[in-house]
Amino acid sequence: MYKSYLKRPLDFLVALIGLIVLLPIFLLVIIGLFFANDGKPFFFQARPGLNEKIFKIIKFKTMNDKTDSQGNLLSDSDRLTPIGAFVRKTSLDEIPQLINVLKGDMSLIGPRPLLPQYLSLYNETQKRRHDVRPGITGWAQVNGRNAISWQKKLELDVWYVDNLSLLVDLKVFFLTFKKVFKSEGISQQGHVTTDAFNGHN
Repeated sequence: MYKSYLKRPLDFLVALIGLIVLLPIFLLVIIGLFFANDGKPFFFQARPGLNEKIFKIIKFKTMNDKTDSQGNLLSDSDRLTPIGAFVRKTSLDEIPQLINVLKGDMSLIGPRPLLPQYLSLYNETQKRRHDVRPGITGWAQVNGRNAISWQKKLELDVWYVDNLSLLVDLKVFFLTFKKVFKSEGISQQGHVTTDAFNGHN
């Protein structure tokens, strides 16, 4: 009953309240990133959602677009701005995804939406992560986030699909605040961003 009838209305209500409450912070971050990223505070990217349907995820842009003398983008660590590092560390870059939740692209809780090019790399079990709407946070995020392997992450995603319930969502919701407060598992050791999934890692 929760999965079929209650989860979506609750997502919409909590996302709407969240956007209203966080509006002052939302506006401050927009202003800061506007100047740090040459007028581009937002980052849009195609991601697969429920049943692998592609949508555009909205995040705050934490890296600028600086290039080297050959026109190639600099490394992630070189493009990460000071305000971008703060926004990422505090997970404020996820706030705009509340708009995706209102639109129905995402849920508050669910497997994180990954890149479209990974779709062909999943095995049949891993593909089941798309049987539910992707989330701003999820079971894998409160059990290691980016500090665990891809295989473990996907395994936890499928566990969530099989065990989705109000109690599980509430547990993820409150554990997320603990993880954000402690800044746990934001990235892999020695990396600004997590390594790409290649079907084996």
